[in-house]
Amino acid sequence: MKQTTEEANVRLLYKTWIEAWNNQNAKGMSDLVLEDGDLVGFDGSQMKGSKEVYSVTGEIFAAHPTGLYVSIIQEVKFLSNDVAILRAVVGMVPRGGSEINPAVNAIQSLVCKKVDDAWKIALFQNTPAAFHGRPELALRLTKDLRIVFDSSK
Repeated sequence: MKQTTEEANVRLLYKTWIEAWNNQNAKGMSDLVLEDGDLVGFDGSQMKGSKEVYSVTGEIFAAHPTGLYVSIIQEVKFLSNDVAILRAVVGMVPRGGSEINPAVNAIQSLVCKKVDDAWKIALFQNTPAAFHGRPELALRLTKDLRIVFDSSK
C-alpha cells in the first residue's frame, strides 16, 4: 500500500521523538507534545503536558546516560483526518554498547493530533514487552531489532 503524505508525517513525528530521546534532548521531546499531552514511561511513571515532559526528561538525561532506542514502526492507523495512532516496537542499546538489552524491549503506542498543520503527541505509552510465558516472542523481537540495529551501523 502506498504511504500517504500524512502517514509519512506521523512516521516523521515518531522518528523525531526517538532521535530526541537518543540525543538526550528534553526540549526536542517536549516540543513534540501537546500542551496537555500525556506520557506513560516504561516504569509506569506519568507526565502531563509538554512542560512536565521537558522538566522530567531533562532530569533523567542529567542523571543518567540513557540507552539508545532501536525502533521498528509496525502500524500507522488514522482515526480521522487529524488523529492517528502509531504502534512500534523498540529495543535499547546501552550508550557506548553494541548489543540490545532484551530486558528493556518495549511496545510503544503514540496517539497524535494534527494542530495548525503540525502533528503533535497527545499520548505516548511505553510498555515492557515481557511476553510472559512466551519466550519465543521475546527472542523473535530481539532478533528483529538486532537486524535493524546492525543495518544502522
